[in-house]
Amino acid sequence: MKDELIKELDHIKQDLINMSDHLYDNPELGDQEYESMKLLTNYLEQQGFQVDKGIVDRPTAFKAEYKGEKPGPKIAYLAEYDALPGVGHGCGHNLIGTMSVGAAVILSKKIDQIGGSVVVLGTPAEETNGAKVPMSDEGIFSDIDAAMIVHPSDLSYSSGDSLAMDAIQFAYKGKSSHAAASPEKGINALDSVIQLFNGVNAIREHVTSDVRIHGIISEGGQAANVVPEYAVAQFYVRAKERNNLNNVVEKVRNIAQGAALMTGTTLEISNYELSYDNMITNKALSDAFNKNLEQVSGKTVLPPKQSYGSIDMGNVSQVVPAIHPYIGFGEEGLIAHTQEFADKTITAEGHQTLANGALSLALTGYDLLTDKALYQSIQQEFNSK
Repeated sequence: MKDELIKELDHIKQDLINMSDHLYDNPELGDQEYESMKLLTNYLEQQGFQVDKGIVDRPTAFKAEYKGEKPGPKIAYLAEYDALPGVGHGCGHNLIGTMSVGAAVILSKKIDQIGGSVVVLGTPAEETNGAKVPMSDEGIFSDIDAAMIVHPSDLSYSSGDSLAMDAIQFAYKGKSSHAAASPEKGINALDSVIQLFNGVNAIREHVTSDVRIHGIISEGGQAANVVPEYAVAQFYVRAKERNNLNNVVEKVRNIAQGAALMTGTTLEISNYELSYDNMITNKALSDAFNKNLEQVSGKTVLPPKQSYGSIDMGNVSQVVPAIHPYIGFGEEGLIAHTQEFADKTITAEGHQTLANGALSLALTGYDLLTDKALYQSIQQEFNSK
């Protein structure tokens, strides 16, 4: 049967290449991926999938499902298709979206024989305000047995972990005044922000080594001779596990409150982006994918990369068995979020990476649908986390 899946890839490989190259030529930023979504969903509809657009109140999100004639597990492939400002698809989301679509289409050709269902979830804005967060919160994964996505990289790496992250804004309100003629009548909101940064820097010595805190002053006044009455700082606070992150965030919030008390300002704290949970890789599912990728590509899958970033796939992994591995172009040291990385996706190596990723995802889905022992080990591992 797996040989037949390889043949199915051959039938659609050029379609996938055409779609990926089109996405490269027409990049769209997060939550603006209207044409990208249309391209992918039109193709899925042509392949017999039932498509629901605009889910979780995100206009460019979608769910596409192919239900088999026999009962069985439901596999989800997650598609990303947002681009970056300036460098377009410098993170290779044109490949990610088409790899997931390709995997689902390949597997759908055998679903009626083996049973189960296959789903593609279109997940906008991974780079900024990831739609996987509301999808996880609102029960989109409640009937899904496993979720998979594969990300392009320089080399191939196993699915690993990621840091939980909160994006927090601190907005201070003071009172303006002439900074030279009557400074005593002003309340300097920028001073509050400066004290906030000083306080954050003071606690760095007293948090675990996995914690990352980094921020900017997004508003700090308009002119040097006017006491700033409004100032804003935005921070990302990260940690390996959500519980630790919550403790660190509480400390940062207390520092922010202290800065307001020190300077006499008022403070408003808010989240300016969605919060991401830490990624929990399902090892049984990861091992199955690695085996397929090594067979397909003929190259070794390396151990997970140490990650200090945050991904919305982390939220998915909290509610369903999930993996987020990396598939390599075969060019060690190639750096994501660059024009060079984007350009690599439309080369012969990029096209082969696309094909290998789609097939490896499809083969892993097939394994999960047909191997009861694998399915049980995946679920047992997830339920024991």
